Amino acid sequence: MSERRDHGRVVVVGAGIIGICCALFLRRRGFAVTVVDPEAPCSQTSSGNAGGFAVTEVMPMSAPGLIWRVPGWLFDPLGPLAVRWRYLPQLLPWLVRFIGSGSAANIQPRARALAALMTSTFDDFMPLLQAAGVADSVISAGALTVYRDRAASRADALEWQTKRACGIRCEELDGADVHDLEPDLSPDLRFGVFTPDWRHTLDPHRLATALVDLLQREGGAVRRGRVTIVESDHGGTHSVRLQDGSALLADRLVVAAGAWSRPFARQLDNLNVALESERGYNTTLPTPGVQLRREVIFAERKFVATPMAMGLRIGGAAEFAGLTAPPNYKRCAALLNLARTYLPALRTEGGSQWMGHRPSTSDSLPVISRSPRHANVFYAFGHGHLGLTQAATTGRLIAELACGDTPSIDIEPFNVTRF
Repeated sequence: MSERRDHGRVVVVGAGIIGICCALFLRRRGFAVTVVDPEAPCSQTSSGNAGGFAVTEVMPMSAPGLIWRVPGWLFDPLGPLAVRWRYLPQLLPWLVRFIGSGSAANIQPRARALAALMTSTFDDFMPLLQAAGVADSVISAGALTVYRDRAASRADALEWQTKRACGIRCEELDGADVHDLEPDLSPDLRFGVFTPDWRHTLDPHRLATALVDLLQREGGAVRRGRVTIVESDHGGTHSVRLQDGSALLADRLVVAAGAWSRPFARQLDNLNVALESERGYNTTLPTPGVQLRREVIFAERKFVATPMAMGLRIGGAAEFAGLTAPPNYKRCAALLNLARTYLPALRTEGGSQWMGHRPSTSDSLPVISRSPRHANVFYAFGHGHLGLTQAATTGRLIAELACGDTPSIDIEPFNVTRF
């Protein structure tokens, strides 16, 4: 642990994996850190996700040709992309930006920005996990993306081309090699791509809560409470007011509230950030009847299966319905039905269903940025599917900004003003 100096008080709004990693790096740089969240730390998306350290996922979600696929998806309520129709008017500005960001000219710069952000994922994360005592929960087995055959993979040709251009190792496999890696997959799967640099955790909840414990052991504080407003004086001090009437004073403020971050950017900087909740669903099967050795991505149907300590977790797809609509667990059942076609011996009884809010920007890039109006306010949100993967590096970058250092990578692509 690096030597600490007294840099002042920091309040981090949001106790997900991003907020906790920001707090850890800030604490290690000498700040007195308090993390505040209305929910228990890392109890939401950070604990129920698919567990992938997906350092190979540099392709933005919106890509050329996507616009022609979206209508079909939208009319399938259990398809890979669903919108609750009552929410469509509110979603429409984000959706227009999302589709518009998918031009060919936009893909390569954004992919390079994501690749740069994830280059040091394990260098930044593993020391934290070792200090927290959970490094053993990270498995270095790569990931396997599977297709019915090579022809089916051609729909993703731009994605694989983009990954290779970013220096990502991608090994093409025929059917025999696919089944050597994962014997329980259906023999109908006759083509795959192995990405050896991918890792996964056996238990996202254990990993995340261990980091919370580490933060507290190192002197950071965690507080339950809902932030209602932030008041700033001309000297740069912030009063972070909570719903219970109390307040926290801060010399620096970090907004890392995931899908709930948008109102803070509006209040502090009058910015209309293109951020939405992309709701993800999964089911964890305690006795799945099949064994996978690594995370498997079923590319044609947009879902994944991850072997974990508590069973096999099957999830994916995206639903846009806002932050308050009740879950539609029929989506979990639909994913299990899909999974049976790829894992013929799968047993689905006794599963635990889950839904979480992935904070997704319209251009698939996170926000890692200083406030344009307040020199001591910083934003760290919008990581979408890649919150676990990008958390530690985001924390390091926010600490660099808070200390006045030049960030170790170019963070201009992640500027909060780009919307």
